[in-house]
Amino acid sequence: MESVRVRYAPSPTGNGLHIGNARTAFFNYLFAHVFKGSFVIRIEDTDVFRNVIGSEEKQLLQLKWLGLDWSEGPDIGGSYGPYRQSERLSVYDKYTRILLEKKLAYKVYSHSYKNNYVVRFRVPKDQQYSFVDLIRGPISFASKDIEDWIILKENGYPTYNYAVVIDDYLMKISHILRGEEHITNTPKQIMIYKAFNWKIPNFAHMSLILDQNKRKMSKRNCDDVIQFIEQYRNLGYLPEAILNFLFFLGFSPNTNQTILNKENIINLFDMKRFIKDPAVFDISKLNFINREYLKKLSLEELVAKVKVFFKQFQIDLEHDRISKLVSLLRDRIYYIQEIIDLYRFFFVTEHLVTHELKFFLTEHKGYELIPILLEMFHKLDIFKSFELKQIILNLKQDFNMDLKIFFKIVRILCTCQLQGPNLFDYLELLGKDKVLKNLEKFKLIFD
Repeated sequence: MESVRVRYAPSPTGNGLHIGNARTAFFNYLFAHVFKGSFVIRIEDTDVFRNVIGSEEKQLLQLKWLGLDWSEGPDIGGSYGPYRQSERLSVYDKYTRILLEKKLAYKVYSHSYKNNYVVRFRVPKDQQYSFVDLIRGPISFASKDIEDWIILKENGYPTYNYAVVIDDYLMKISHILRGEEHITNTPKQIMIYKAFNWKIPNFAHMSLILDQNKRKMSKRNCDDVIQFIEQYRNLGYLPEAILNFLFFLGFSPNTNQTILNKENIINLFDMKRFIKDPAVFDISKLNFINREYLKKLSLEELVAKVKVFFKQFQIDLEHDRISKLVSLLRDRIYYIQEIIDLYRFFFVTEHLVTHELKFFLTEHKGYELIPILLEMFHKLDIFKSFELKQIILNLKQDFNMDLKIFFKIVRILCTCQLQGPNLFDYLELLGKDKVLKNLEKFKLIFD
C-alpha cells in the first residue's frame, strides 16, 4: 500500500476553527493514525481580500487544544514546505507557464487595464471526469457542463481549484477527506491532474452538517447554534467530549456505546461506516457527552477548572467554598460556565417572594414555621450542613405533615425558591445571614 498522507487545509478567513472544519481535521487525523500515515496542515490563504489577521493562529491553537497534533505544517515545517499558499506563488507560476506553453490554458486581458490578465484553463471537449468516492461510490461529470475556468487571478494569485491540486501533488497527498460541498470542485481538479499526467489521489466526501432546523451550518449562518471551537472552549466544554461528539457527525461506528475516548475511536474507525445523508448537529447530544466527561473528573480536577472561570468572571471565593459549591452543583451542569450561572442564580440574585410561593405557604400553613426557624437559626453558632440537617429533622417531628411538603416549606422560607440543590448543603453555602434575611421577608408578609 502506498504511503498514506492526508491534509487539513483551512483558509484563514473566519473567526477561528469552525465546528465543520474541526470535524474534517479530526477525520483526517484519524485516517492518518489508523493507517500509520502523515497528517499535514496547509494554510490556503490565496483569497487575500477575505483573510483575517490572527485567524491562522487561532485555528492552529484550537487544533492543538483538541489534541490533534500534526507531522508537518506552517508552524513546524516539513519536507514539502512551505505550507502557506501565499509563500508558494513561484511554484504556481512555474506550472501555469507549462500549461500556457502546451496551449492547455490561455490569457484573458482586462478591458480596463491592458497589462492585466487572468489565466483560464481550457476545458477539454467531450470528456467524462469520473472517480470512485470512498464514501459515495462512482461519481461522474461531463466536461460540456463546465466552462473554461480561471486558474490565475489578475493579482497573480492562483484560484482554489488550481492551487490545491499542485500542492496536493507536490506534497504527495494520497487521500483527500473533505466535506460534501467540495464534490463539484473535483472535476476541475481532476482536469489539472490529467493535464500534467499526475496520479489522481483518492477522494472521500463527508456529509453536510445541518443545524436542528435542517439548514446547512456555515460560518455566515451562526444564529441558532454556536459554531466555533473557541466558543465551546470558553463555555467550558472539554476537548475530549467535543472529539467524541464529532465522531458521530456523519459517521456510524460499530458500537452501542456513546462515550468513546480517542483510543476507542481510532479502533472503531472504518471508512465503510461513513453516512451519506446529512448529519444533524444535536446540541443536546454534545451536552450529554460533555456532562459524562465532567462526571469522570475528580472533585479536585473539576475545582481546578472551575477556579479558572471564577477568576475570568472576577468572582473572588476561597478554595474551600468553591470546592463545596462544585460538589453541590456539579450534577446540574452540562458545561463548566454553567456553575457561574448557577452560582449567580442561587447565591447572588435577590429572589422575590412570588405569588406561587405565598400560595404554597398559605395552603400548607407553612408560615407557622417562620418564627421557629428564626429563633433556631439565630441561636446557631455553627451553620453547617450536618447540624442544619439534624435540627430540621428534629423540628419535623413536631409537625404532622408529609416530609416532602415540610422540606419544601423550609426551602421556600430559607431560599425564596421552590427547587434547588441539596437543601442542607445549599443553606450552608448561602450562609446564616442570607437565610435569616429570607426568613425576615416572609415574616413581614405573614405578620
